Amino acid sequence: MDRFLVSKVKVREGTESGVSRKRRKYDPDYLKFGFSCIGPDDAPLPQCVICKEVPANDSMRPCKLRRHIETKHQSLTTQPREFFDPKLNELRSQKKVIESFGTVNTKATEASYRVALRIAKAGKPHNIGETLPLPAAKDMCSVLMGEATATKLDAIPMSDNTIQRRISDMAADVKEQVLDAIRESPFFSIQLDESTDVANCAQIMVYVRFIKELDVQEEFLFCRPLPARTTAAEILKALNDFIQENNIDWSRCCGICTDGARAMTGRHSGLVKQVQAVAPAAVWSHCIIHRQALATKRMPKELHAVLDEAVKIVNLIKSRAMNARLFSTLCNEMDAHFHQLLLHCEVRWLSRGKVLTRLCDLREEVLMFLAEINSPLVKHMEDTKWVAMLAYLSDIFDRINTLNTSLQGKECHVFLAHDQVSAFRKKLDLWCARVERGSVEMFPTLEDVVEKTGLQLDCVQQVVIAHLKGLREQFGDYFGEETLANQWVRNPFSFPVTPRDGLTLQEEEALVELNSNMDLKQKMSEVSLAHFWLSAVEFPDLTKKAVKVFIPFTSTYLCECGFSALTMIKSKYRSRLRVGDDLRLFLSTVHPRINRLCASKTQTHCSH
Repeated sequence: MDRFLVSKVKVREGTESGVSRKRRKYDPDYLKFGFSCIGPDDAPLPQCVICKEVPANDSMRPCKLRRHIETKHQSLTTQPREFFDPKLNELRSQKKVIESFGTVNTKATEASYRVALRIAKAGKPHNIGETLPLPAAKDMCSVLMGEATATKLDAIPMSDNTIQRRISDMAADVKEQVLDAIRESPFFSIQLDESTDVANCAQIMVYVRFIKELDVQEEFLFCRPLPARTTAAEILKALNDFIQENNIDWSRCCGICTDGARAMTGRHSGLVKQVQAVAPAAVWSHCIIHRQALATKRMPKELHAVLDEAVKIVNLIKSRAMNARLFSTLCNEMDAHFHQLLLHCEVRWLSRGKVLTRLCDLREEVLMFLAEINSPLVKHMEDTKWVAMLAYLSDIFDRINTLNTSLQGKECHVFLAHDQVSAFRKKLDLWCARVERGSVEMFPTLEDVVEKTGLQLDCVQQVVIAHLKGLREQFGDYFGEETLANQWVRNPFSFPVTPRDGLTLQEEEALVELNSNMDLKQKMSEVSLAHFWLSAVEFPDLTKKAVKVFIPFTSTYLCECGFSALTMIKSKYRSRLRVGDDLRLFLSTVHPRINRLCASKTQTHCSH
């Protein structure tokens, strides 16, 4: 026992048999045994400068170093320390070369990620990296900085498989950021739609709106294929599987926006009904743009006949290649503002108004062309009454397109959408009253036709009035005649509380206190509606109720934009593409953490 204590004291005092780690690291005499120290400060490692062997750290004892050189390098035992200095310098230079190559590969990996992100943002094929950006970058570098600089770009991995892996890594990182934000948000809402891609594969697309840093964020959530049918059960399964896989709480879903398809809105087994079974707080809203399109679809028989005949005229000219070329030549000769007509598409929101507007702009050229080819449709363009009704349709659908465009875009909450629809309904009443008085100045194309042809307005007055009144009734059917509830949310200092708002006594008292706060009143004029309510921490109950009012989506506009992107990315040349990762980077506004992804790469080989 005493012998053990004595040896332990000797080790602590730093004798030859127990040299401390700090002393072993900085002792310059170890070079005379052909050894150098490598490794971090807290764990130095020995390395032989001759054979590059790295024994255990305990081998730094002089006796063990001496044994190593005597057994493995016997011919060098008599060499002085100066003999090992060049060997040490050579070893250090080799390390620097290896570190430099590692640094170059790290930078090349980051460059590969950044190029892959640009390829995904542009929706281009994965193999474009090694066929266009890399050769173009090498050409520019060779011209501006020389061939030596251009050859360094060869270290950047740009193969199609590498780009695909980079895109998958960044998409996973973006998805993780979005999911983390959703889990931290007290409430979220979703909009979803279903469509078929170029490969006849049914795809369900979902966007999410949530709260982050005193603001409302809208992000792409996921796009998944439906294997068989597009029933409510299949759509719910795809949606619920994603929610469960990523540990999202259904109870915090306060809104779901869809179109009016039966699979979505069925009373007993529709998707909305099944979602509300697991998310009782979720309020369904029918896409306001779809409702607007449905409300403007019906029209009097006379106007519907004019629309059908106008589409026939356009198809006669535009759908036949030779007619399209001849008509374009005619427009050039007549110095027309446009040189081609537009084809009508029933499913596009703005198509009807744009087609009719272009036809009215080129009505003189169309009349001349139809007369030259002896088409029986020329009789319509020669009929002034028919042309007047065509001009009215052009004007009214141009106004409808303006309404449709105002309902599109991001961050459109229920109050903004309601204001746009309410204003249009009031304009319909105004226009109808003016037409009854014989004024059509709000329809400039119709007014121009009446002035140039000398047509009496009485010929089309009743048809126009009937159509405007019909629009007014249809908007009432689809949007209701009552005023929007919860107006206190948009401005608690101006709008009074009504019984329809469903506030409790405590919430009404809190609203009275807020209404009397002049600081908050000043703040509301300086920040957005969402920021105002999310920063009103003194009134948590009111904030919670207000958030549930303005956070639900009002339209499926983002899903429609997503399907347009899907059509571009998954084309007939890429029909087998698994489009989820590419679509996420293309549509998301969240930036992937490239530096973090590069740091996670333990292998610095150029192909990874």
